[in-house]
Amino acid sequence: MPRRRGRPGLMGTMARTAVIAGTATAVSGSVSRHGQQKAAAQQQNSAAQQQAMADQAAAQAAAQAPPTSAPARTEDKIARIKELGELKEAGLLTDEEFASEKGKILAS
Repeated sequence: MPRRRGRPGLMGTMARTAVIAGTATAVSGSVSRHGQQKAAAQQQNSAAQQQAMADQAAAQAAAQAPPTSAPARTEDKIARIKELGELKEAGLLTDEEFASEKGKILAS
């Protein structure tokens, strides 16, 4: 059979079109997957950064907040010193005893 020269026949055109379409599909799928992976990585980084910022804010808030038991202790100490003051005014404690007891309360 003699070989044709010139333009490709119907089968040659279809084969070339199929190759081009297949290549385009493969490239498009690869680009799409790459974009999805990149978006997922950015989302994970964003979530990790948000978590780190939340942890840091919580740590700062904890550092700035006074201990919850400190005001109760301070109020208790003040109340005890007031009681000692009343005992001293009533004449039941001397100045030295008052100073000694007050020092013990403040030291604890």
